[in-house]
Amino acid sequence: MRKVIISVAPVPGPAPVDTEALSKDVIRSVEMGASLCHLHCKTREGRLTPNTEVLVESFEKILAGTDVVVQASTGGVSDMDIVERCYPLDYPKVESASLNGGSTNLGEAVYRNSFDDIRYCAKACYERQILPEIEVFDIGMLNNIKIVSEEQPFRDPILYNLVFGHKGGMQPTMEALSAFVSFVPKDHRWGVTHFGRDNWTFLAAAIAMGATVVRIGFEDSPYLDEGETAQYNWQLVERLVKLIRAMGLAPATPDEARQILNIAPRRG
Repeated sequence: MRKVIISVAPVPGPAPVDTEALSKDVIRSVEMGASLCHLHCKTREGRLTPNTEVLVESFEKILAGTDVVVQASTGGVSDMDIVERCYPLDYPKVESASLNGGSTNLGEAVYRNSFDDIRYCAKACYERQILPEIEVFDIGMLNNIKIVSEEQPFRDPILYNLVFGHKGGMQPTMEALSAFVSFVPKDHRWGVTHFGRDNWTFLAAAIAMGATVVRIGFEDSPYLDEGETAQYNWQLVERLVKLIRAMGLAPATPDEARQILNIAPRRG
C-alpha cells in the first residue's frame, strides 16, 4: 500500500510560541498520523530570529513524547542573511530542512533567495547529512535547482515542496498543479503546501497525482470544514488522514517517512 507522508507546520505567521502547548499538539498530531514536523526559528513572541533557543526547546519537548522527523526552516521573510537563516542546521537533531529555490514576491514583500543563497544552504544541509526539502513557488525555481545541482551535485532523493496559494506565487488550481508536476523530474519526489487553504480538493488532487508529502497545519491554514476552523493542528491531521484512507492509501509513520526519504540517522 502506498504511504503518504504528512508534514505538520503547526505555528501560524507571527503568533507567539508556547512550547508546552505546541509540543502537546505536535505529539497528538503524530498519534493521528503525521510523521514530520516543520518549525521556523522564532522568538517566544513569534518573530523570526537567528537565535535557536525556542526552536531547540520546542523540538526537545516534542521528541520527549514522539519520534517525529525533525525539519527546520531556513526561510521566511526577514532581514536575516542566509548564514543566519541556516543557524538551525547546527541543532544536531535536525533531519530535514527547507531550501528555498529562488526569489519571489511573497505577499507584499520580496522574498530574496539568490543563487549564492541556494548554494550555501544546499552545502550546509549536505555537510550535516540533512535532507533539503526544496521550496519552489514557481516553475522557474525547478530550473534554478537544476543549475545548482550541476555545479554541486545533490544526493538522492531530491525532494521538492510545491508551494501554492501565496500572493505573488502559483495559485492552487488543477491546471497549475498539473503544469508544476509535469516539470518535476520523474526520478525526484515532490509534495505540496496549500497556503490559505479553504478546501480539501486541491490536496486530494495532489495525493491522487502522486505526492510523496502533504503539508498541513496552522502555518498555512486552520481550515477544517466549511465554516469551521480547527482549534488544534491534530484536528487537521486527523481530517487529512481520513481523506488519505478514503483514497485507499495510508499515512506513513516517522520511521516509514525516513525510509521513503532515505534520511540519515539522527545526529543527536
